[in-house]
Amino acid sequence: MNSTGSGDGLNAIIKQIKDKKHPPVHLWNPEFCGDLDMRIARDGTWYYLGSPIGRKPLVSLFSSVIRLDDDDKYYLVTPVEKIGIVVDDAPFVAVEMFRKGSGKNQIISFRTHVDDFVIVNKEHPIRMDFDKNTGEPSPYVTVRANLEALIARSVFYDMVEMAEEVELDGVKYFGIWSSGQFFDFGSVDEIFDE
Repeated sequence: MNSTGSGDGLNAIIKQIKDKKHPPVHLWNPEFCGDLDMRIARDGTWYYLGSPIGRKPLVSLFSSVIRLDDDDKYYLVTPVEKIGIVVDDAPFVAVEMFRKGSGKNQIISFRTHVDDFVIVNKEHPIRMDFDKNTGEPSPYVTVRANLEALIARSVFYDMVEMAEEVELDGVKYFGIWSSGQFFDFGSVDEIFDE
């Protein structure tokens, strides 16, 4: 869903981001305790022992202590435990987009399926990945640390509608502006030749 937010809406998002404190999992270095039969599917559904976890507060709690380490594995981390889990794609899904302003001056923000908010900027960029076999795009936004959210397909279509062509160093790129930064989806030639 693409919402054009007012200044009050953006201020509310900024306040929510500042007020929501996640545990400092990046500072904790407990011993590895093994793997848990827990998986996050590509659509953001959390599974334990093969069954979906239906309680959103529990999922939100788990999502607040997830960490991606240098070994490219995901862990749930507390001060005393580090437990491995499986993440099919990204640990979060961006399910709603907000837009304030337009063009170079616009600010884009997202809400994830666990109600984290992120404003797209230099520290929270959008990146595009393309399937090597099908060429299908998968857009992502950095939520916190090195954790990303897959941008839901319907939200991505809204992004594409407001995307524009920008020439950088003699190459035309297709993408969007947010927080004074341009986030490209790829060169126009690459995108439209496929």
